[in-house]
Amino acid sequence: MKITLTLLTSEELKQQWKQAFTKQDIFRPDEYYDKCLAENAAGVRDTIIAYADDQVAGVCHLKYESDYPPFQEQGIPEVNDLNVFPVFQRQGIGNRILEEFESIVSRKGKRIGIGVGLFKDYGKAQRIYCRRGYIPDGNGIVYKNQPVVPGEMVRVDDDLNLFFIKELQ
Repeated sequence: MKITLTLLTSEELKQQWKQAFTKQDIFRPDEYYDKCLAENAAGVRDTIIAYADDQVAGVCHLKYESDYPPFQEQGIPEVNDLNVFPVFQRQGIGNRILEEFESIVSRKGKRIGIGVGLFKDYGKAQRIYCRRGYIPDGNGIVYKNQPVVPGEMVRVDDDLNLFFIKELQ
């Protein structure tokens, strides 16, 4: 299988991404795709579309200014919304995307961050990040980017996360 990574740079690529997500039953509003393309053009986000034998196999973003306050304060870019479609998982695509983002960030900085959900659907992601050397940032779990304090009740959904940092060479 030939794996290629392409940066989101055009309306055509945006449409390929949107169609691939639709086929995978991954919903994002049209405004999200437009925002990502505009942020790529402005240099505040890099979006990688991964192809396996010319089929979209996954998509991921690198946000140069994270929405997560501790990363904002420390200027740590955040890998965001890594999606590798089930039929393409366990074939090195997620690792290739992460390697590319780590390489990009290492040219200008020393650390990269990532957040991951806490329920079973995120188990594969949790494992790949740990295997790649990402460690918890030490701020505990957050809900919608805000710290969860002891005794507080929060919903277990995609907004309940633990953030990790990797020191780059």
